[in-house]
Amino acid sequence: MKTKLFVIPMVLGMMLFAPLLKAQESGHPRIYATNAAKKDFLNSIKSIEWKKSLVDKKIASLEKYLEYVDNDPTWLVSRLQMNWKTKHNKVFLKGGEFAYSEGTAPVPTVRFSGTRDWATEYSSPKLEDVEPYFDDPRGYYLAHKKTKKKEWLHPSKIGHAIEGTNRHIMSLVEDASFLYWVTGDKKYAEFAKPVFETYIEGMYYRDAPIDLKNGTQQRISGLATFEVIHEKILISLLTTYDFLYDYFEDENVNLDHSAAVFQKWGDQIVNNGIPDNNWNLFQARFLTYVALTLDSNDAYANGKGREYFLDRTFNTSTERQLSIKESLLVYDQENGMWPECASYSVHVITTLLNIFTLLDNSTNNNELSKFPIIEKAALASFQYLFPSGYTVGFGDSNHKTLPPENFELLISNYSKYNNEEKENIISGLLEQMIDKGEYQRKADDLFQLFFYVDQLKTSETSENGLDKLTSPTFYASNVSMFNQRLGKGDDAMMVSTAGSYGNHSHANGISIELFANKYALGLDMGKGSSYWHTDHREYYSRFPAHNTVVVDGASDYNAMRGYHPFKLDNNFPAVSTIPTFDKLTYSKVSFFEPKTKADQQRFTAIIKSNSSKGYILDVFRSKKQEGGTERHDYFYHNLGQSLQILDANSKALSLKSTTDFGSKQGDIKAYDYLTEKKKVETSKDVQALFRLKTSDEADNLMKVWIKGSEKQSVYTALAPKSNALKKGSGTAPAEVIGDPIQTLIVKRNASAWENPFAVVFNPYFDGEENPVSNVSYGSIKQNPSTQIIDVTLNDNATDHIILNTKAEDVVEKDGLYQKGLLSVTRKTKNTKDLDYFFVSGMYKYAQNGWEVVTSGEPVTVSVERSGDTFVIESSGAAVIRAPFLNGKKSAELRIYEDGKLVSSRQGQINRSNPEQLEFRISKAYSKVLIVY
Repeated sequence: MKTKLFVIPMVLGMMLFAPLLKAQESGHPRIYATNAAKKDFLNSIKSIEWKKSLVDKKIASLEKYLEYVDNDPTWLVSRLQMNWKTKHNKVFLKGGEFAYSEGTAPVPTVRFSGTRDWATEYSSPKLEDVEPYFDDPRGYYLAHKKTKKKEWLHPSKIGHAIEGTNRHIMSLVEDASFLYWVTGDKKYAEFAKPVFETYIEGMYYRDAPIDLKNGTQQRISGLATFEVIHEKILISLLTTYDFLYDYFEDENVNLDHSAAVFQKWGDQIVNNGIPDNNWNLFQARFLTYVALTLDSNDAYANGKGREYFLDRTFNTSTERQLSIKESLLVYDQENGMWPECASYSVHVITTLLNIFTLLDNSTNNNELSKFPIIEKAALASFQYLFPSGYTVGFGDSNHKTLPPENFELLISNYSKYNNEEKENIISGLLEQMIDKGEYQRKADDLFQLFFYVDQLKTSETSENGLDKLTSPTFYASNVSMFNQRLGKGDDAMMVSTAGSYGNHSHANGISIELFANKYALGLDMGKGSSYWHTDHREYYSRFPAHNTVVVDGASDYNAMRGYHPFKLDNNFPAVSTIPTFDKLTYSKVSFFEPKTKADQQRFTAIIKSNSSKGYILDVFRSKKQEGGTERHDYFYHNLGQSLQILDANSKALSLKSTTDFGSKQGDIKAYDYLTEKKKVETSKDVQALFRLKTSDEADNLMKVWIKGSEKQSVYTALAPKSNALKKGSGTAPAEVIGDPIQTLIVKRNASAWENPFAVVFNPYFDGEENPVSNVSYGSIKQNPSTQIIDVTLNDNATDHIILNTKAEDVVEKDGLYQKGLLSVTRKTKNTKDLDYFFVSGMYKYAQNGWEVVTSGEPVTVSVERSGDTFVIESSGAAVIRAPFLNGKKSAELRIYEDGKLVSSRQGQINRSNPEQLEFRISKAYSKVLIVY
């Protein structure tokens, strides 16, 4: 057949289609492999154990089904979910549920799925238990998961049972087609042929579904499922067609009908879906398979062949299908972040790598290199990780490792195009996952079997990949996420702060997840049973399922497509930098809660003690703009089997059961999910002690030092299990996965702005070093919003923390002057000497004989003592005035750039205070010394 090249918009260059048309000339298969590459592939599945294992597994798993079909040729085909008797060709939906079908066709037609919601109370039957040629007007006769009693059910009540059964059957057919190509044994082709033909003919004569409501569902439905992104059976059909093409030709299978079905499916995907989030790329993956399977445009009367679908995948955007060229602009080009929660974002990377691996297999033109944002995104995804190597859980995420497939496919590309340096780096990261037991190298499907490299290159580096690819702070504005990290190994701590922005976000205000003692102790709840289930709508996606503050029991807004980010006001260190001063990190963010018209602000810092341990400070301000009667509830969830409230002497307080909170009291429904609620009313400082017991180590404790206040009550409660945790998750021990979550609530029946919620999170192990021995909270009458927090460490050092609401606030008292946001001063007991002081968002600071003065812009400055030398880091120009040291009235300023001494000069006596030396710093420096 003569072909011609169509002129289309270019993104991959004119070289794209010539190699593809050449592939067509060589016939099928062409998606994963060609007959020309067959010999090498057969050798690899004999010599490479992980490859051989998958092939052997497929051969073994098909044996029983081959035997069933040998005894009864209709055994498998009859279990397809079809309109066997009615032969309906029209499908009608009512929103996200199947309504009915009608009409007639010359052959049995494919049944449409039952419902968009996968959550169901009924069990799907095993394939062996599926009734042959089932088509009953009463619906489906299935067993209830709890009662085990069988009932007749409308398809809308059975979740994804219909599509699941068909997908299972077609996966067996796909495996058989592959094994026919590998072995040449006709039994596999004969097994696959009747099932493939029946399904294809049944879809050829069946129309796309119609939504009776003509709502959102009309523009997202596939041909087999309620969402075009779930049409997984299409890949099985395309793969079967590809591997069995020659056999089908010999057997006179109607391949024109097959091509017509693939075109119809491709059109359905192009015309439906969601063009501006992960859906678009999941759709593009299906379209890539369709394009690679079909012949050139000239082969079809409608002109919808390979070039047509490649164009709509990569180049030309339509209403429901943005081109990949345009979709990649959705990424934050600077930080490599996709604007969805972590679990979806990393899956988008997998999908893109899948697409470009498939394309490159046909063009051999290093397609991935033309879009560096994909590689950048894959590496940026490490910033989602807790120190344990598992992703944060904001929005609809859960705690899991990054997909090893992402790194396998990068390695595949680097290996193919001899990029040895990058291959070694990524291989090293993957080897670390293998060494930690997070990944076992194997193939789970044909894609991985054909495209993973046979063996990883041994990496010479022993560096921790997480350390190399993460930074102390990281900010992604397009998902409203700020992460801060401090410490190493088992002492590593992290706080992930999340707003509500981007897809799959929750209504959570300013929420945090807190990692310490090797686990995500202060965790998020994840998503509900499904997005349409009441537990998700009422609880998991609402404020009380998060570590946040709820106003008037009413704080709420739309989840999923969130447009409620926080504003990052201040932070240290600067994003994606590694500072010289490594004793603390912090962030201050601001937020407007729209339902109650409330202003909120959250300051969160990780501060390391003089040992490798540390603590976390959290100050949360919240007030209604209109004032009047108001209530603010501070929520914190922590892993553990028990929660006690203790007084200042660490004695347990007696709490009383309460019916406070709930929809009956006017609160949002999420409060109804709290159980075993107990409370104590007290204006005094108290402590909350969470205890997590595990079988193999000392009890994991989280002590929370809570500032007292008038009109304040402290509650304990149990919240539903966290769905962010999964079996085998590295963020929680197995003992508590699936358990209710211990929950602390601090309720304030007054504004919490000038007198905010202030807590210190103090993680440690029972019987081991506890870095914190005491926490006290103070205030200044003239400046009531200023928070003074003293944290006494276990080595008699004290952190004196002064926190204002904003950089412009001024506080002056007893030798202290601070116009600025934050100062942290560490002193050892019974000495006048400073270990260090740190100021940030600071215009002017004076205390302990030191002064920092800026020329108009607030700065961050750290001054740390090392013998008779003070090490200084500054974010900008400043005047620093230092007291004399041990009677010494002279000191030298030494300035370093890139590790080299660039200038030095003597300090000058301060004319206003002859007991001080004055030094001027003209700009930001990471290392300056004052040497006495």
